[in-house]
Amino acid sequence: MRKLDPVVPFEPVRTEVIPDGIEWVHQIKWDGVRVLSYLDREGIRLFNRKKNERTAVFPELADVRTSAAAESFILDGEVIALDQEGRPSFHEVMRRDGIGRPDRVKTAMKNVPVYYMIFDLIYLNGEWLNDRPLNERLDLLGGIVTPSDRIQLTPIHQDGTALFQTVKKLGLEGIVSKNTRSRYIVNGQNSDWRKIKNYKDLIAVIGGVTYRSGIVHSVLLGLYDRLNRLIYIGHCGTGKLTAAEWRAFSAFIVPLETDSMPFAIRPADSKGVRWLKPWLTAKVHYIDWRAGHSLRQPSIQAFVNQDPEKCRIKEDDHGNFA
Repeated sequence: MRKLDPVVPFEPVRTEVIPDGIEWVHQIKWDGVRVLSYLDREGIRLFNRKKNERTAVFPELADVRTSAAAESFILDGEVIALDQEGRPSFHEVMRRDGIGRPDRVKTAMKNVPVYYMIFDLIYLNGEWLNDRPLNERLDLLGGIVTPSDRIQLTPIHQDGTALFQTVKKLGLEGIVSKNTRSRYIVNGQNSDWRKIKNYKDLIAVIGGVTYRSGIVHSVLLGLYDRLNRLIYIGHCGTGKLTAAEWRAFSAFIVPLETDSMPFAIRPADSKGVRWLKPWLTAKVHYIDWRAGHSLRQPSIQAFVNQDPEKCRIKEDDHGNFA
């Protein structure tokens, strides 16, 4: 049995239109962390989309080895954690994914249970399947995986519009529509897979903060433009972070404070702001964002480990930011 090297997964393109037709199937888009699991001569190993190993971070998901009847495989899926209402929460799963100390994993397993939602199979028993059509891969996947409490197969739906309406009612992230004839392009992206989101999100650079009673009350967000200028896109002080997390963040950023404003243009309401070196990033949900305006109803989901230089403005043909 050969050792399998981690790969960069196939990605969907973002669209606003749900494709229709018998050649399309639709799945819920979970607000989680993309993880591929590998069974080879090394045993079971988990890697994220950046090929960083997560086996020790999610040890309970090693059960996928016994849930899948195969000698070797590469499974693609998403690790999720639930909020108090039982909905997938990016904030909760990041509490697990961000653990840096092995001695804290056992406690985190009790406090933040995770689940593995599998949606593709790209390698099986010594054979690559990525050039086979999706419908064949899904048939093989359903034949080898026995779902359990932690390990699940992502359900497939024929009616994308009905599924999206359900997603909206439940407040979930969105759906992914997939062409049943699609190949799985490693480290690729095309319109054979399309994601339609119930809300919009982005990863932004934190360029400043305001305080209330010594604790960070809000953050000032920005994205880089074509000229590598950090463009201010709005304040954000709401979200899913707990008071304890805000306190920890307040202590963490002290060495990053600077007298130099990182934004290209000073924000209109910058009274009392303390500027930060633009090294930290956060995932933000928002309702709308028009050219020349700040984000509408932004909400921080989690602080994330993203290269700030990759946090850039993208503008569509209508002058809207995406």
